[in-house]
Amino acid sequence: MSDGLNVIILDDDSSVCKTISDIVNSFYSWGDVICFVDVDEALSYCHGRDIGVGIFIIDVFLSGQSGFDFMKKIEGKYPSIYEDTIIITGNASDEMVNRCISLNVNYLMEKPIMPYALQLSVRAIAMKYLTFAKRLLRDPVFAADVSKIQD
Repeated sequence: MSDGLNVIILDDDSSVCKTISDIVNSFYSWGDVICFVDVDEALSYCHGRDIGVGIFIIDVFLSGQSGFDFMKKIEGKYPSIYEDTIIITGNASDEMVNRCISLNVNYLMEKPIMPYALQLSVRAIAMKYLTFAKRLLRDPVFAADVSKIQD
């Protein structure tokens, strides 16, 4: 298990997981790419990690469950879950778009997913963390201020 910025894919269709994983693995190098087809396994993995940050690619409909419900169940461990998630769906209705907006989810993609759109979305989320990490390394005053932040 990597201590990097992992990409966690959750879709109840194993072929979709494989396709998305192949796309992300073709360009992503800042952590591991981990796929789940079972919500409970994904929950167990997420709650078991020491690091409460990751990039998520989550299907909306998960065998009778909701991807939004999954996010709700891990938001205590992953405070930026909504900003760090790419929602995927077979049909991006107005209701789906409004739900994403209300939860502060900025990335919504319809299947079949366009590889370039997925790459741009994953990279946008990753760059937020990479830029922050670079600033910590280059600015000791900023790093000291961050280290004073308490839960």
